[in-house]
Amino acid sequence: MKSSSKRLIVIVLLVIALFAIPKLWAGTIEPRTGWVVIDTTKGFETLEKDLKAAVSANGMGVVTQAGPTGAAKARGIMIANNKVIGVFNNDFAVKVLALSTAAMIEAPIRFYLTENDDGTATLSYKMPSNVFAPYMTEGGQALQDLADQLDVRFDAIAKAAR
Repeated sequence: MKSSSKRLIVIVLLVIALFAIPKLWAGTIEPRTGWVVIDTTKGFETLEKDLKAAVSANGMGVVTQAGPTGAAKARGIMIANNKVIGVFNNDFAVKVLALSTAAMIEAPIRFYLTENDDGTATLSYKMPSNVFAPYMTEGGQALQDLADQLDVRFDAIAKAAR
């Protein structure tokens, strides 16, 4: 067999092996300071639907959504589902802006949904008080109070969604 034929066979086998891998898993989200990480028994799509319903039920809105899964699939790469969902509302936005223009770079605050290798999904987010911590010198106690209110609201959303 010619050298070029052997190389072609090796390349074909590598391509077949790559497509035989069902999904690439990024790994789990580990607990970390300032984050809430909730393992659920729900599948990814169910958790996403329930999160969006909980956001609305708690007076907040889904402002942004982004995830690499669909674009990766279009490129022939299968990865576990994951999506970032940005959540906020105009009432909080106006109040934060009155206290610290710079702090609004952090809005919307994001929930992160990740699919686990067992088919369940994890819901994670940075606590709003942690997200706004760098702006407390500028925004003072009033910004801390808003961040605390958002902590309570995000906790309620997460509990309802899980």
